Formats: sequence, C-alpha cells, structure tokens
Amino acid sequence: MAMKIRLARGGSKKRPFYRIVAADSRMPRDGRYIEKLGTYNPLLPKDSEDRVKMDVERIQYWLGEGAQTTDRVSRMLEAAGLIEKKDRANLKKGTPGKKATDRAEEKASKAAAAAEAAAAPAEAPVEEAAAEESAE
Repeated sequence: MAMKIRLARGGSKKRPFYRIVAADSRMPRDGRYIEKLGTYNPLLPKDSEDRVKMDVERIQYWLGEGAQTTDRVSRMLEAAGLIEKKDRANLKKGTPGKKATDRAEEKASKAAAAAEAAAAPAEAPVEEAAAEESAE
C-alpha cells in the first residue's frame, strides 16, 4: 500500500482548515484516512503556535514505514526540523519579466540622473567660495 502524509481539507467555504493525515495514496483528498497526525489552520497568523500542530512521534513512525509527504507537508516538516531541506528547482518563477526589468532600469537611471543633478549645484558654490578665498 502506497502511503502519503498529506492535507485533508475541512472547514466551510472560504474558511479552510486542514488535517494532516496518513492516507493510502489511492484514496480521495478528503476521503478515508488511516490516522490523523495533526492540524493546519492557514487563517491564523504565521507566528501563531496553533497554526500548525503535529504529532511528531507518529509522523516519524510513518516516515520510517516509507510514507511519502506532499510538498506542502514536507515544507511544514522542514520548518519543524523533522526532515532535511530539499533543493527545489524554481529557476525562473521568481525573476521579473522583460517589462518589469525595463521599468526598473529606467527608474534607476532617472534616480542616478537626479542624484547627479542634485550633487552638481552643491559642489559649484563650494568651488566658487574656494576660488574667492584664494583670490583674496
């Protein structure tokens, strides 16, 4: 039997609540499961202790039995320090597109030009004052 540690959705519409469960991979997402291993409430703040609750011993047992975790559950386990962090290949998803890079370059060049314009008049009176002092 192929085991998965995954999330089973509960809660009402637009108010999600998840159970972390050990289930047969052939069962539906919210269907029959073997054991409830914890809960996840995404509506709570990220620093709340009640956001993710897990039965660590039972999760380690199921991992020892060969259960595979889904991506979201594995991220929770990595944050708890139960499993080591995986390298994820998300190569281009976070990089800005062509138009965004063009806008950023244009903004940077305008900022540089404004900085040069602001610096140039400030230096000119200092040079003139130094020239007047040397002339006297």
